[in-house]
Amino acid sequence: MDSNEKKTQTTKNHTFWQSFCHAKDGLVALYQTERNFRKHTLAAILAIGIGVWLHLTMNQWLWLLLAIFLVFISEAVNTIVESIVDLLVGHQFDGLAKKAKDVAAAGVLMAAAFAVVVGLLILAPSIWNLLQK
Repeated sequence: MDSNEKKTQTTKNHTFWQSFCHAKDGLVALYQTERNFRKHTLAAILAIGIGVWLHLTMNQWLWLLLAIFLVFISEAVNTIVESIVDLLVGHQFDGLAKKAKDVAAAGVLMAAAFAVVVGLLILAPSIWNLLQK
């Protein structure tokens, strides 16, 4: 049963499993409705694959995974902001609504830029060394 069928729930979750199912529904919704989340997922899979191939150290893995999850989390927060703003203002233009959406999108951009820098700092030297051999 997905969250569309659970519209009647008006109380707190009573079990961990119930909370987990709602979180899973949120991840599925992000993946199905947010094109950029799907692109970030593909980039993350590529980075992880390269990391496995290069046999990264524990420290490198921690930085790479931090960067990846910062992008995922910022994309989720951006989607939350967009959904709430759309719920509140509908199809009308509002300057504050635009500002909220723009700032949330800027958060994703900053996280993605950080991820690119981390990826380059960690992956590029190892790839360069392999190409030199």
